[in-house]
Amino acid sequence: MDFIIWTTKRILSLIPTFIGITLISFFVMHLAPGEPMSLQADFNPKMTPEMRQRLRAQYGLDKPLYVQYAKWFKGLIQLDLGRSFSPDRRKVWDKIRERLPVTILINVLSMILIMVAAVPLGVKAAVKQNSLFDQVTTILVFLAYAAPAFWVALLLMLFFGIELNWLPVSGLHTLMGYDSMSTWEKTLDWARHLILPVFVSAIGGLAGFSRYTRSSMLEVLRQDFITTARAKGLPERVVIYRHALKNALLPLITILGLSIPGLIGGSVIFESIFAIPGVGQLMWSSVMARDYPVLMGNLVIVSVLTLLGNLMADMGYAAADPRIRTGLTGEE
Repeated sequence: MDFIIWTTKRILSLIPTFIGITLISFFVMHLAPGEPMSLQADFNPKMTPEMRQRLRAQYGLDKPLYVQYAKWFKGLIQLDLGRSFSPDRRKVWDKIRERLPVTILINVLSMILIMVAAVPLGVKAAVKQNSLFDQVTTILVFLAYAAPAFWVALLLMLFFGIELNWLPVSGLHTLMGYDSMSTWEKTLDWARHLILPVFVSAIGGLAGFSRYTRSSMLEVLRQDFITTARAKGLPERVVIYRHALKNALLPLITILGLSIPGLIGGSVIFESIFAIPGVGQLMWSSVMARDYPVLMGNLVIVSVLTLLGNLMADMGYAAADPRIRTGLTGEE
């Protein structure tokens, strides 16, 4: 019962945080130079100041910022993100909805790759502290963490896509003959196209998560209960994976939750480089076009994912350690 009460309070506390995020984002976005009608007006010699003003009124930009925000937030409460400023004037949610599954798929695959590779790597590095394996992985991990994602993507495209011609370097599927493929062939074609984007998306998180795992494992391995478990004659594998790893994963729950928005934000880079029609590419094109409604719609998605990531991390902590929810609910 106390877990339900704690979760309810935690969810309610996210509401003012979300409002603050949208408020700050909305005002900061409008402080950036340029306006949506710039693409239509700046290169049109027939554009007069009166026509420019009518365009501003058409977009609702002639009103004070607080009025614009109030109108946008009223629509958000009604689950209406407004319409794009682009010539098609499509609904923002329709533009995001058709691209969101691709971004979610890539990020889920990236998260799975990070967890599957980073945790065993970090555990082994901690168990073999200061060994050759630990030193080599430390160097490789820091190189992977420091390397810019766009630079890694270009190198992989050059090597695997152009030099070896093993993997495609753009899009989600083959353009010619895709419709005539069988379901299995389409799946393989998608897999080949997603290998490089998923790897580029995961490499930074893999490097960081393996270091966090190593650090957490080293701290747990120094605890008295590990010494006691070894003194009882338990096999080393049982000590490492049943006792040490179980406790070492607790701090990683928070890091895992906080990494979700980072992956979504990173999709702007690899989706633009690999020409993947996802939310990241949509956000980039919206920035260039000053399409405020689409930008705010994307920020809402990222903000919700960020808050949900924090909530899931806190819930995981509270489920694993009852002292956390007991302290926050005021119970003794």
